[in-house]
Amino acid sequence: MHALMILPAAALAAAGITAGPALASDAMIDALRSGRPDTTLAAKLQTYGRFVGSWTLEAEYHPPEGPPIRAAGEWHFDWVLDGRAVQDVFILPAWSARVGKARESWWFYGSTVRWFDPAMDAWHITYFEPSRPFEIRQIGRAVGPDIVQIGEEADGVIRRWRFVDIERDTFRWIGEASRDKGATWTLELEMRARRDR
Repeated sequence: MHALMILPAAALAAAGITAGPALASDAMIDALRSGRPDTTLAAKLQTYGRFVGSWTLEAEYHPPEGPPIRAAGEWHFDWVLDGRAVQDVFILPAWSARVGKARESWWFYGSTVRWFDPAMDAWHITYFEPSRPFEIRQIGRAVGPDIVQIGEEADGVIRRWRFVDIERDTFRWIGEASRDKGATWTLELEMRARRDR
């Protein structure tokens, strides 16, 4: 099962989405999905390519006000666009925890597209979440054993998202924000991921 086909009919129904002709067709998914990295860039593409698959998350979200919220989530990655990009779908809380519940304001359901730019030796990253709505563009690079993504929003908030403690079947993700040009950072979200497949 790949990143862009993770929603079985039951999950779609639980989310209030009805299947129609567009959801029944796999043509767009087949055109988008690659199944493997571009061979000419394969080594560089493993920065994010190693995450291809499905992951279960233990997350702790720190809202601007109030105590931290702990929840289980899911994250799915796959090769797209002729194997030159990695796309993911991020869901917090997981679909199984949403069944029969009204959507809450802190819930996340978004997607990231990451593509490698050889001229920069770095990744262009766009995360978007239509339900908030929210979008951020970042540049991502390997920094020692970690991956660091940085992007500045129109209002001047800088967001730093990091993959750390990366192993074959586990990693930790830390999302922080700075409102003083990087002098100080506030923890917004921390997740521990475990590979499902």
